[in-house]
Amino acid sequence: MASGASPRRRTERVTIRDVADAAHVSPATVSFVLNETPGQTIPEATRERVRYAATRLGYVPHGVARALREGTSRIVLLSVGTFRGGNSLDGLVDAMRAELALHDHALLVMTGEVPREVLDAVAPRAVVDLAQLTQDDDGTVVGTADGAGAGLSFHTRTQLRYLAEQGHTRIAMAVPAGDDGPLVAARLAHAAQAAQELGLPPVTPVDVDLGDSPLTRCDAVRRLVSAGTVTAVAAYDDDVALAVLAALAPLGLRAPDDLAVIGFDEGRHGRLWSPALTTVRIDGAGYGRRAARVALGLDPGPWDHTPSAVVRRESA
Repeated sequence: MASGASPRRRTERVTIRDVADAAHVSPATVSFVLNETPGQTIPEATRERVRYAATRLGYVPHGVARALREGTSRIVLLSVGTFRGGNSLDGLVDAMRAELALHDHALLVMTGEVPREVLDAVAPRAVVDLAQLTQDDDGTVVGTADGAGAGLSFHTRTQLRYLAEQGHTRIAMAVPAGDDGPLVAARLAHAAQAAQELGLPPVTPVDVDLGDSPLTRCDAVRRLVSAGTVTAVAAYDDDVALAVLAALAPLGLRAPDDLAVIGFDEGRHGRLWSPALTTVRIDGAGYGRRAARVALGLDPGPWDHTPSAVVRRESA
């Protein structure tokens, strides 16, 4: 037995935790490496260390062993984390499930952090991380459209370009107050990049409180309008856009005359508001089909239509 390895009875099964401890990595990393999960940025040196530890300890996950007996695992796991999508998320899941079914595979959708026990037991054919997918402008699933990566930056540019076409040059990017997550940071960065590409002044970030009290929302919108620094708001999502619209009425203001407002990732309620919310519709179904094909090792093909488009209503 190699040095550093503890004695083990032949009848005692080696666990994923044993491999993780031996390789000095997390159990999730072991699972990603041994299952060759796509989309994981794990250094090759770490991968080698994990494979060596697994081989030395004789580790075979139960799920993998079962898949080998039955054939290839026919489950693809979609990890949505804490992502709160609009219609695009529903479309992505439905289309991904349908595309996988065409190839005799099933889709398992999980929220939050995926437990290692699930990866060990299910042994999925592939794991698709939605958080990484939405932020990756260079990935195979995202692809390219109109000569640019068709990821989050593409949709943000769609949003700002519409406002620019309506004659707005002074634009604010409204984000949910207190949310310092990577998706908010990415949206702000993409907005800054899009403004530069469109020849606009830098966007003005503004925090919008989505809590129960309307006072802070009204204060934020009042400052924007009274200062005269912006004429339009590009919102992080439809919820934030509706919060901005709700803050206008108590101030005696109205969109788009006093402040144009455009949402993002079309939700279910924007069309019911007055004025009806102009927003960006993202083709979630297109991404779902592409994600399924990439997970199965198939060519997703080119985009033959735009991945996002503005739904023009009354607010902008």
